[in-house]
Amino acid sequence: MALRHALLAALLDRELSGYQLSKLFDLGASSFWHASSQQLYAELAKLEADGLLTGHEVVQQGRPNKRVFVLTDEGRHELARFTSAPTKPTSIRDDLMVKAYAEQAADPGTLIKQLTDRAAQSRAKAEFLGSQLEKLRGDKTETDYLASADNVGAYLACTRGKMYHEDQAEWCEWAAEILRSRS
Repeated sequence: MALRHALLAALLDRELSGYQLSKLFDLGASSFWHASSQQLYAELAKLEADGLLTGHEVVQQGRPNKRVFVLTDEGRHELARFTSAPTKPTSIRDDLMVKAYAEQAADPGTLIKQLTDRAAQSRAKAEFLGSQLEKLRGDKTETDYLASADNVGAYLACTRGKMYHEDQAEWCEWAAEILRSRS
């Protein structure tokens, strides 16, 4: 998957500014894709040059004007092509996993602290994603929302992110407890 597909997916049912996309990737989409603001803006320029999206300026009172982006028909076709292509297996690159794997070479107290810190970060991220899910649902139950919403893709991805962070926090807490018991 390329950043371009994550951006096209974010613009599927709405127009957003570069700033809004940056915030979306910092908060919500970071569970499945990380990109810096510089990467996002560079990719937006490429997508526009390739005709996959178009941008236009929105004049704002009392604030700087902003540029918002929307998918073109070509962008929708590219996103449909991407979603039809075979999916690659997930690969994980996590320095904390390497540190856990190399625990014999690690200072136990430092590794336990890193695991505890990651657990807290993951719990906070899971709570944030839970609040995002509540916002998406509004006053509906999850079952009603999933049955009636026009687009459930963001909800599905956000739910996976929440589950991932909950599982990561649980694993980190478990691993830290194992190391504590061995000290």
